[in-house]
Amino acid sequence: MRIDAYNHFFPKKYFERMIEVAGGHKDIGKRVRGIPAIHDLDERFRSMDPFDDYKQIISIALPPPEEYAKPEQTEELCQIANDGMAELCQKYPDRFAGFVAQAPLLAKDGGVREIERALKQLGAAGMQINTNVNGKPLDRPEFEAFWAAMDKNGMPVWVHPTRGANLPDYIDEKKSLYEIWWTFGWPYETSAFMARLVFSKTLDKYPNLKVIAHHLGAMVPYFEGRVGPGWDQLGSRTTDEDYVSLRKSLKKRPLDYFKDFYADSAVFGSKPATECGLAFYGVDHVVFASDSPFDPEKGPGYIRDTIKIIDSLDLSKEDREKIYYKNIEKLTGKKFVK
Repeated sequence: MRIDAYNHFFPKKYFERMIEVAGGHKDIGKRVRGIPAIHDLDERFRSMDPFDDYKQIISIALPPPEEYAKPEQTEELCQIANDGMAELCQKYPDRFAGFVAQAPLLAKDGGVREIERALKQLGAAGMQINTNVNGKPLDRPEFEAFWAAMDKNGMPVWVHPTRGANLPDYIDEKKSLYEIWWTFGWPYETSAFMARLVFSKTLDKYPNLKVIAHHLGAMVPYFEGRVGPGWDQLGSRTTDEDYVSLRKSLKKRPLDYFKDFYADSAVFGSKPATECGLAFYGVDHVVFASDSPFDPEKGPGYIRDTIKIIDSLDLSKEDREKIYYKNIEKLTGKKFVK
């Protein structure tokens, strides 16, 4: 059995409410509206049909509710989304193994009320957040309640990058060109998010956190030399901040914190990226995911290619099963394979 741990779908009521509130949301909002399999169940099932012993764990896609709605609307939107995904899992258990609830981080309680409801009443497999909230990093005090709640309940946090063309690549320009904001910007977003959790000591403060970094940990595996020996010299390049004292106050090497993250296999069908990510994280910290339905073929290509890559790797049957379903079962404490 293969449990595809990171996929996106818009339940009908949420999709309608999102369109109503967001209107003609541009860039990534336009992209997701143009993919039928992200909101049409028949299209979604057709993309899944070619694969035996295969189920998906679903979450909503971008744009994040915080980006297009007023703060007081985000909890309502997340509730609609989470209720819809729970209903889909109950109605189609042979298709959807579970769902990841969306956390309303701009709610007055930091989303804690919806976290408790989604996990305990709806049976969510974890909570999804994005790498920033309208440009704010998530190590700010206003998001402390979220991390405390997730540390307490022990369920995993799925992290999805968010970044748009409005963030330029050069300081003398007004926007990012050529979709650099997506191709290189999203991996940077995820990597920067991870670094902020490390150096803000959020991971020290909340040692029970289980964070799944999308796209196989983004830039981190490829830049192991910079994350490791490079950040062992934290403070040597900076004169206006005392990063040396910060480094010495950490409980372990920066590299070791980054290896504590979990990652998924959604790397758009790249075998070298898969091999690099697995070499960095190890088979115990990688879960199978295809990022369906974002596929250039508008079909099952990423699902097919990701399975083909994992099956081609020199892994034992036990290690392959860890990636396909045992790791996600252990992370969530849920039995997806009967």
